[in-house]
Amino acid sequence: MTRDLREYIRQTNLRLIIGGIVILFVVGDGLILLIYGRDAAVIGLVCLFAGLSPIMLIWIFLWGMEMIVKISNKEKME
Repeated sequence: MTRDLREYIRQTNLRLIIGGIVILFVVGDGLILLIYGRDAAVIGLVCLFAGLSPIMLIWIFLWGMEMIVKISNKEKME
């Protein structure tokens, strides 16, 4: 049985990132909700989304560049 270690690393990294974001939103905003109330929790969500938006924009930009390079390389190979 062969193992694709690169695929395993990619899956593990993705799961860690998703888990960290879920913990950040659920635990972080949950504590804000318990301590300060609903209005503060809504503001906390807004701040979390605002803080993650630059990271997501960079990720989308790099993903788009990767797709363009893959398409370009396929056209050169043919």
